[in-house]
Amino acid sequence: MDARQLKICNNLIKKNKIEMIDLKCIDLTGYLHHISLPVFPNILTKLVNEGVGFDGSSYGFRKVENSDMILVPDLTTAFVDPFRVEPTLSFYANILLTDQHRTPFSQDGRVLAKRAEQVLKKAVGVDLSWWGPEFEFYIFSKVRFDTRTASSYYEVEHAEEFFKNAYHAANPFDVYDDFRDEACKILKRFGISVKYHHHETGERGQQEIEIYFNNLLATADHIITTKYALFNLARQKDLFVTFMPKPMYQQSGNGMHLHFYATKNGKNAFYKKGEYGNMNALGRYFIGGMLKHGPALSAFTNPSTNSYKRLVPGFEAPVALTYGMGNRSSAIRIPKYVNNPEETRFEYRPPDATANPYLCLSAILLAGIDGVVNKIDPVKEGFGPIDKNVDDLTKDHMRFLPRNLAEALDALALDNEFLKRDNIFNDELIEQWVKIKQEEIKSIGTMPHPFEYKLYFNL
Repeated sequence: MDARQLKICNNLIKKNKIEMIDLKCIDLTGYLHHISLPVFPNILTKLVNEGVGFDGSSYGFRKVENSDMILVPDLTTAFVDPFRVEPTLSFYANILLTDQHRTPFSQDGRVLAKRAEQVLKKAVGVDLSWWGPEFEFYIFSKVRFDTRTASSYYEVEHAEEFFKNAYHAANPFDVYDDFRDEACKILKRFGISVKYHHHETGERGQQEIEIYFNNLLATADHIITTKYALFNLARQKDLFVTFMPKPMYQQSGNGMHLHFYATKNGKNAFYKKGEYGNMNALGRYFIGGMLKHGPALSAFTNPSTNSYKRLVPGFEAPVALTYGMGNRSSAIRIPKYVNNPEETRFEYRPPDATANPYLCLSAILLAGIDGVVNKIDPVKEGFGPIDKNVDDLTKDHMRFLPRNLAEALDALALDNEFLKRDNIFNDELIEQWVKIKQEEIKSIGTMPHPFEYKLYFNL
């Protein structure tokens, strides 16, 4: 137990007159769960030493006949929750098994994230990976949806409707700039630093908030926290926020672009002045690994059937496994506007926020590590660089992201050894993931769609 961190948390309890302790974690598919405990003397010491038991089968982790598991708070993740009426100190929790050694659960995404960072240092020789997510989301004034045996529908209402591309639209037409201001203030209270916010291209209420870089585990935690904050703030204001990749037909989709670089001895490990994008061989190998394994990665970076309704040409969403400077039609973009050598980086554009962030970021990192270990040169592999709109080019020699979730799962079945480095993603986890996603595909595939009534009802 970290005595210093325990003292910090106990001081937070005293200073904020905390009444409740809240432990949060996500299940495999990314849904957030929590359990609350009233404060009593030395509660944190007890929780760190003993944890709190829960039913792992209800999270989809274990079978009912062997479902007891343990949540233990990570004291470094403490924050006072502004969305609880009673003063509440929240923590992200690690998941342990109930064996004699209280073994960390192999499907706990926070465990995977920590181990992936360790592999980075061991296999590549750099110290840390740094991640900067962009959150794209829509705000609707009213939403109704339902699916039953005899009905299926969705309907959204939006306070905004621009005639064309709404990128960086200004108030008073940007209706939700005050909402984003307030969200940024709340994220600051959570310890999350916002780079900027603005209206996105979507003409009916699409927003973006981008946060500053952090290490893999902290970034994954921050992704969950940011969604939690935005959902709760919207609820308070009788609004509806969605991160669905494609919530509306013929409108821009929601991505979760990830800016990425690595450091060694506190210095950017990718920078080399004068190279393409000032990106050295190490950075290029990371790019090569991510693009080579891009189809399999999609099973974790774009894990919903809705994801692939966003990944289509014409909406600044990537479909081609290419890279280029300032090229938003490629899967990987090296920003042209970066002048600071310490911020030399690239942006992986396919992911969306339906991903489990711990699995998503860990899988991307392992693909990059594989690129370095095997010296996968993206130029020699034919991934670019390409500085033209991919949609306007001949597609004969290009490789593409999967067209749907089934193709992504097929790609994962054929290409998963890179995920198993040091047994980070084991067969049990991959098989469980595929099973969950195949069930989603089957449910969608066997359900009549409202548009099918338009096409076929009177045929």
